[in-house]
Amino acid sequence: MNTETLAMAQEIDFSLLALFMRATLIVKLVMIMLIVASFWSWSIIIQKHIAFRKARGEASIFDRAFWSGEPLDELFDKIGPQPSGPSEKIFASGMMEWRRSHRQDGGLIAGAQARIDRSMDVAIAKEAETLTGGLAFLATVGSTGPFVGLFGTVWGIKHAFEEIAIAKNTDLAVVAPGIAEALLATGLGLLAAIPAVIFYNKLSADSDRIVNGYEAFADEFATILSRQLDS
Repeated sequence: MNTETLAMAQEIDFSLLALFMRATLIVKLVMIMLIVASFWSWSIIIQKHIAFRKARGEASIFDRAFWSGEPLDELFDKIGPQPSGPSEKIFASGMMEWRRSHRQDGGLIAGAQARIDRSMDVAIAKEAETLTGGLAFLATVGSTGPFVGLFGTVWGIKHAFEEIAIAKNTDLAVVAPGIAEALLATGLGLLAAIPAVIFYNKLSADSDRIVNGYEAFADEFATILSRQLDS
């Protein structure tokens, strides 16, 4: 490689911004898409971490109140029919169905236990849907990000080869910029996909643990109500 070619290569700006600005329109669109997907993924990750921490804290506080020995009717009256916390919503749905199942003479309408269980199951399903909202986007970014970036790389290399053919010159100063621009798309694809996959797996596991806690509480609560029904 001659001195003139080395000098030309050293004068080329290989900063990320310069590579982006020199890329073709298609590659730029791919890069922008991946950058937006990455920022959106991080916003979901942060929001879910905050929401899960809040849900665990609320569940812990409610469990202490539930097992404190306070009568369930008094606890329900204190919480109200429209509580804010997930655990309180599950408890309130069971208690409201429990009260609706009483006739005016004090007796119970047949099938009360099944209705209470279904009511709490519906409440749990709604909370599970809220907890998992947005995780599908993380899974999509994690699975498609590298391929989108690879598409940008293939398109960029194709354009680089076209410029080489037009210039009829394979010197480093001609080849390097186009290859670098193309590889940046793959790098952005991996940058978006890797955190999305890691946090999707973690947040999915956290969500399952929280929902399992709700289901365990609902089973315990249903058992308590079942004893009162049998008595």
